Amino acid sequence: MFHLGWFVGNGYSVQSWGRDWAGTDNDDWWSPSLYADAARALERACFDFMVFQDGLMVPDVFGGSMEADLKFAQEIPRSDPTAMVAVLTQVTKNLGYIPTISTSFYPPFMAARMLATLDQLSGGHAGGNLVTSASDRAAQNFGLEGHHDHDLRYGMAEEWTDLVTQLWDSWEPGAVVMDTERHVFADHTKVHPIHFAGKHYSSRGPLNTPPGPQGRPVISQAGGSPAGREFGARFADVIFCVPNGIESMKAYRRDIHERMAAHGRAPEECKILFMVDPIIGETDQVARDIAAARAEKKTTDAYVEEHLSVMSYFSGIDFAQFDLDQPMPDLDGKVNAQQSTMARYQKDAAGKTLRELVIAHNMVATIDLVGSPDTVAAKMGEVIEEVGGDGFLLSGPLNRKNIAEITDGLVPALKRRGLTRSSYSGATLRENLREF
Repeated sequence: MFHLGWFVGNGYSVQSWGRDWAGTDNDDWWSPSLYADAARALERACFDFMVFQDGLMVPDVFGGSMEADLKFAQEIPRSDPTAMVAVLTQVTKNLGYIPTISTSFYPPFMAARMLATLDQLSGGHAGGNLVTSASDRAAQNFGLEGHHDHDLRYGMAEEWTDLVTQLWDSWEPGAVVMDTERHVFADHTKVHPIHFAGKHYSSRGPLNTPPGPQGRPVISQAGGSPAGREFGARFADVIFCVPNGIESMKAYRRDIHERMAAHGRAPEECKILFMVDPIIGETDQVARDIAAARAEKKTTDAYVEEHLSVMSYFSGIDFAQFDLDQPMPDLDGKVNAQQSTMARYQKDAAGKTLRELVIAHNMVATIDLVGSPDTVAAKMGEVIEEVGGDGFLLSGPLNRKNIAEITDGLVPALKRRGLTRSSYSGATLRENLREF
């Protein structure tokens, strides 16, 4: 069997706004109703978790202006996903929730406290998706002139995570005794200052709230660069990745396991989930028609402009300055932002003009999955058998139609093949991740 997660790529934001099947999202995108409906459906389908992307600024790289990003609702708005997660923990029992947390800008004590609180609220089904952030504009919102160098950010993130985990561990198991007869809430001999003093961070501790049921909330990570992979191999319980094709998927998994071994960790301690965006139809032909229609929309000027603004955000380089009908410029050594993402663009750019690259590129799919539920389920099973991976992180439009196609179409086909669980066996998110 393999695991399933859902990536809310827009975070707590507008989802299908301005697009087909938006439902009420055009008018009340801030309402929890869409997310609550999705969460109930995903739990019914026995997904492991939902993970929420986030951002901390309004981009203005493309054309030197905020215009395109605000026009297309691209990377904006971004409301705080931890608040949405707190609401969603009350509508499900077994589904996990993982909001994105920036190690560069969240004070470690506050992050440790917030995630411990979410773990309490969710009954042990919370986690944090740790990112280092990538934008100078985000850094400027927190009082810096610009963001730190890429590898320095990951070095700081390792120290940050060391500190956060020590804060979670500052309460020993059994510290909370709740002895009403002796009027003792907690055993003071089991709660300890940590006196952490690092190069970048320090904290006396202890945390001022007991840990939740998991002790340490689940940590997820999605870095694809060598520094990002090293960080994930050391700390993560689940890693998300977008290698291109079967052989790249195998190589990525092998690399992470080798890095984990160097840190004294066993492969089963961290699940590797490959991102996919299935296109489901009642028949294979219907699905191919849907895929063709989506591909046609990608040829419009509006789509090209929107995608270029995304590439500008990812790279920190203004793509409005480049000729669309010339090859993509060589960005080697020029990107301090999302290096692995832009490396994939560079690889896919071979033999294409910039316009052709934008139209053809798929940011969130390791493999193409197009067909009926049975066809796609069979392909997913074949891929996992060949790669040996742990599962898939599904990324697609967050609307009720797409959720239903996955949870009520694809997942039953997966269950019939014995590929995914039919019920939860663990009491926490970590236990469900470790089930197989």
